Amino acid sequence: MAEPSNVEDYLADVPTDVRATLEQLRRTIKTAAPDATETISYAMPTFKYQGRALLGFAAFKSHCSLFPYSRKVMVVLEEELQPFDTSGKGPTIRFSADKPLPAALVRKLVRTRIKEIEAG
Repeated sequence: MAEPSNVEDYLADVPTDVRATLEQLRRTIKTAAPDATETISYAMPTFKYQGRALLGFAAFKSHCSLFPYSRKVMVVLEEELQPFDTSGKGPTIRFSADKPLPAALVRKLVRTRIKEIEAG
């Protein structure tokens, strides 16, 4: 499969139930970071803020993932992330389409990552 050229192309190739979850995640990120731009990076939807990767997301066969592109964010929000399968190596937060990340947590991830980017 060719790399999608935009977020709509990416989402069009995702199963319907997963697509609805990712579209809601996308809306939450857009609302929390209205100055961020959308692009495709590493073959997945990615929001950029001030030219730097803010958050990315992707669908996989058995789960979805949110990528905060920062180990520091994972440490800062470690307690809130405990209910989820995470990896600091990537850094990655895994969730299922039927149990999406809470919007409040996504907003907190966005705010934390924006502060990190702005701090340089």
